[in-house]
Amino acid sequence: MTHTNPRISTANATFKMNYTLSDFDYELPDEFIAQKPADPRDHSRLLVYNRETGTITDDRFYNILDYLPRETTLVVNNSKVEKCRLLFDDGKKEIFILDTANNTTVQAMVRPGKKFKKGRTVDLTDTISAEVLDIDNEGLRTLKMTPSLDSPIYNQYKHTPFPPYIEQNESLSEKYQTVYADDLGSKAAPTAGLHFTDELLAEIQEEGIEQAGVTLHVGLGTFAPVKADSIEEHTMHSEWFKITEETAEQLNSAEHITAVGTTSVRVLESALREHKQFTSTKMNTDIFIRPGFEFKGTDALITNFHLPKSTLLMLVAAFTGYDEMKKIYQHAIDEEYRFYSFGDAMLIL
Repeated sequence: MTHTNPRISTANATFKMNYTLSDFDYELPDEFIAQKPADPRDHSRLLVYNRETGTITDDRFYNILDYLPRETTLVVNNSKVEKCRLLFDDGKKEIFILDTANNTTVQAMVRPGKKFKKGRTVDLTDTISAEVLDIDNEGLRTLKMTPSLDSPIYNQYKHTPFPPYIEQNESLSEKYQTVYADDLGSKAAPTAGLHFTDELLAEIQEEGIEQAGVTLHVGLGTFAPVKADSIEEHTMHSEWFKITEETAEQLNSAEHITAVGTTSVRVLESALREHKQFTSTKMNTDIFIRPGFEFKGTDALITNFHLPKSTLLMLVAAFTGYDEMKKIYQHAIDEEYRFYSFGDAMLIL
């Protein structure tokens, strides 16, 4: 490539605690945003960062066993992405379902907003309509759908909710699910898990590394921009998670825990804020993990490269240290790693 890769500012002191939003900004060339996943999945690149030594190693994801501690337990988020994006009239009308109250009533983002006025019934096709029952302060609509959502008539209009920076390509729908996805409910994929193949997971298991499944349904709040200049003023979105009794027992007996993705970290750390050890639980969490956070249930982390100014980037900075996060991301840009949901991975030890 002919361009000069941008530099990330490292002018911030290591022990600074009152971070502003601009501290988590960085410049990324558009061509570094992955539009397709690696094929096979585990051929993505892997950046390994050792927090003890401060060293960075460049490798491939299929070699992750070379770095994982043998005593670790791999914690994965088994939530499955639902096709919650309904497109009608060649994409001119959209209903993005965020929450379902029952078979007919949903909370949704809509497009175009001017057509979905309170009290109006919008004809989406000859047989499908949406009555606007309410509009909240953020513009989200409460809709009554006709016919009910369990009707097979909707199937042809359902689309995968790819992030806004990825072109809508339904042929990649299966690639936007982890191989272990099981519990339907996410509006976005827990993307750190996309790198695993069934074969790689079998290899990991053969080495004696246990796998524990938790469920956190990823909401659209994952992509919600932080608006407050002082990050301490940011209100975190809430997401529902579940830990089964079997998983709680696994986690309590684990010597070392490697979280696959920021969503798994949110589950682990939320659970240990409620109780001194892991217990069977179902609850909502709005935990906001940022520099200064004390981790209780996460020893290592597998994650992707996240958007500037995002709460996910703040979580990584909390885990590595702020200056160390800057160093890692600068290295990734210099080495032309692929970023975001379909991009490359990092393992933080």
